[in-house]
Amino acid sequence: MQIKTSRIESIDILRGAVMVIMALDHVRDFFHYGAFSSDPTNLDTTTPFLFFTRFITHYCAPVFVFLAGTSAFLYGTKKTKLKLFKFLLTRGLWLILLEIVLNNLLWWFDFTYSFIVLQVIWAIGLSMLFLSFLIYLPKKVILIIGIILVAGHNALDGEIMQGTSFKSIIWYILHQQQFVPIDSTRVVVFAYPIIPWIGLMALGYCLGSFYQKDFNVSIRKKWLLILGIGSTTLFFVLRGLNVYGDLVPWSVQDTTTKTILSFFKVTKYPPSLVYVLITIGPSLLFLYGIETVKNKISDFFLVFGRVPLFYYFLHVFVIHTLAIIGLLIFEGNWKYMILSANAFSNQNFANYGYSLFIVYLIWIGVIALLYFPSKKYMIYKTNNKDKWWLSYL
Repeated sequence: MQIKTSRIESIDILRGAVMVIMALDHVRDFFHYGAFSSDPTNLDTTTPFLFFTRFITHYCAPVFVFLAGTSAFLYGTKKTKLKLFKFLLTRGLWLILLEIVLNNLLWWFDFTYSFIVLQVIWAIGLSMLFLSFLIYLPKKVILIIGIILVAGHNALDGEIMQGTSFKSIIWYILHQQQFVPIDSTRVVVFAYPIIPWIGLMALGYCLGSFYQKDFNVSIRKKWLLILGIGSTTLFFVLRGLNVYGDLVPWSVQDTTTKTILSFFKVTKYPPSLVYVLITIGPSLLFLYGIETVKNKISDFFLVFGRVPLFYYFLHVFVIHTLAIIGLLIFEGNWKYMILSANAFSNQNFANYGYSLFIVYLIWIGVIALLYFPSKKYMIYKTNNKDKWWLSYL
């Protein structure tokens, strides 16, 4: 079915591709053996295949945030600055509310909200609040601010806060991932410190200039190629020097394979400079390569890329529900999947989980299951542009 839209397909295809990959990480979270107790990037316990499964999903959050900035710019080309400001401000607040109320419920199925994790939706919402004010600055200034926040925030890595003072909480929000106990049964996790995410969204906003209606396509592709190669090259230079750009330097291990894994073990919380370079660089090259591609594969990813928020919440709910069904089928206690604050410290999941092969099979099944409702919603959204509330979903 052909549907008319002014959206830029290459951007939606990239967004859709990373969102499909994102589901792999979340299926692994709920189904892989040891996922509740171990880190897939721990060099002492991981395997190359497990490490790759985690590493490839690193592309999801930065691309999601980066393209949110690009979409904001393109939305603003059809609106006044004031309308763009109001949209970013209200959408930012809406996303923060959804993170706290809906996303935490879908992830944990815990109606007591004993375990509140502020993740990527929170980071996007807060970044939008900041971007709503940044849009009044000249684009060159926004670009400089974005570069400073992304490239400079690692200079703050040595500043460590403790406790629950107001100053500490602000620092956890800005730059330090932290678990903060509210009382004996409740915990808040500041999982996505936002300084670099604000910078990344600002850079994505600046990228939007390349996708203005009358912008020369050849010049856009030239810049995508230059920036993509430049960012990727800079990753290898900075990571090779091993002096700046990540909270944890790489080190020579007892095998060549583990040394390579150490080199690519980049910090996500908060996203280090080298983390951003190795995720956004190849993503820009993807945009360069996908510019004129139109086939069944690109159309497949397009569906997910055009309904990102709908897909995000739906896929978390489906994966979590399937995990409960899996426990029921294999005679486990389904109540273990009601994940309260102490779920990760008890022994309920000591022997729980499946192989990576099974994880990949479940992932493929989840994507197949979500394709049709996502496509149906995409068509509905496209054919009902007059409904303002759809822009918030």
